[in-house]
Amino acid sequence: MSRSSSRQPSRGGSSRPSRSSGRPSGGKSGAQKANAGGTKNGPKKNAKQTSAGAKKDTSPTAVVPAEPRIFRLGAVPGSTPGKWIRIWRQRFSDVTLELVPLSVAAQRDALVAGHVDAAIVRLPIEKDDLHVIALYDEVPVVVVSADSALSAGDELRPVDLAGEVLIVPADDVLEVGPIEGTETPRFDPPETTEDAIATVAAGVGVVIVPMSLARLHHRKDVVYRPFVDGPVAPVGFAWHADRQTTDVDAFIGIIRGRTANSSRG
Repeated sequence: MSRSSSRQPSRGGSSRPSRSSGRPSGGKSGAQKANAGGTKNGPKKNAKQTSAGAKKDTSPTAVVPAEPRIFRLGAVPGSTPGKWIRIWRQRFSDVTLELVPLSVAAQRDALVAGHVDAAIVRLPIEKDDLHVIALYDEVPVVVVSADSALSAGDELRPVDLAGEVLIVPADDVLEVGPIEGTETPRFDPPETTEDAIATVAAGVGVVIVPMSLARLHHRKDVVYRPFVDGPVAPVGFAWHADRQTTDVDAFIGIIRGRTANSSRG
């Protein structure tokens, strides 16, 4: 046989099948092409999405209005907090002051139970759990019938009451003791000072009360005169020791005469 008949590789390359090297070819697969735009941390975000996400929210934030505050001030009959209340309403128009009438018998319970934030009270008062500031002493007066001989004087003394029936109401705040020469009523004590004054108006006896209560229950058929050497009626401001709020502090400031520019209210 001639050499020309021996096998020759074809022009297109070796007839032997090529061996795989185990390495991926230099071209990119479909999956690789699909991820070609990706980054190490994940797929590349759409430009519009990125722009929308980066846009700052400029919509106004809803403002929740503060709860309205109420300062509840208790006051016993005859107390005169009017001046202080007027100043409060001028300085603190955003805080409503609610005046709560209190009987002397209920003044302490109202403070302890939290029915009021503070109160104008009659002294003395049991101070357990309370803070108390003395405010002023009231002048005692004798209330007599308008046609009584006692109405002729400008003032009265204990000796002037000799022979008179001394009425002491159940809600007495002066703790008037027995006065030499006076007589004890033959009827039960009236429940209230107002009832006692009505009894005096009928021409029966006399009653000794703080001047503010005589004014509160004034009527045309009675008059009152200062009672010299009689017991005074102290008035105070009280609040619960565990509930000294900024409103309580502000009212204390008003009572003590601090100005609106004072650092303490």
